Amino acid sequence: MVLKLIIHRLSKTLPQVIKTEGEDILTYLHFKGGDRLKFGDLVMCVVTIAVVYALIAAPLQWVLFSAVGISAMNNWGYITILIVTVFLSTLINGYIFAGKIWEARRESIIKIAVLWAALMMLFSAIVPASNAYWGLAVREDFQTMYPDAPEPSTAEWLTYNFMFLDLFTFIMVGIELVTAFVGLYVGSMLRRPAKS
Repeated sequence: MVLKLIIHRLSKTLPQVIKTEGEDILTYLHFKGGDRLKFGDLVMCVVTIAVVYALIAAPLQWVLFSAVGISAMNNWGYITILIVTVFLSTLINGYIFAGKIWEARRESIIKIAVLWAALMMLFSAIVPASNAYWGLAVREDFQTMYPDAPEPSTAEWLTYNFMFLDLFTFIMVGIELVTAFVGLYVGSMLRRPAKS
């Protein structure tokens, strides 16, 4: 009874997704995809963003490092490079996947950006674990902020390290969401379908 009521309401509120008359909305949404952006398309777009990101990141970092000097490799320099790299890679992918993005409406940009941010969240957890200097950088940051503080205990260092990691993840995911959304939107607008 409840399922019939839900189906009835969906068929009344979502008539634009039904392409042919008499087609069952559950069949349409399940087998044909209501928004036409299949999960495989979403994953392929995010994987393509990651590949383009990898191809752009290293050359861009070295060019900016050579042009600006060692200051390009400090935190603000790296964040600037990160923003530019993510924007360019998502802009390129927005252009490549413009047909799918326009087919599936703008919610697809949000889906792609969120999945990309989730991938970057995993990346932000792997980076500290794979970099031997992460803990030393955290300790140096703490000592710079609080030069007269007594030496923290191991448990306090661990807590501060987790807080630092949470902040790093927050910044990474925030940057990724905003720049990915803007890049994908602008890239898809560059190849906007002609009005018929």
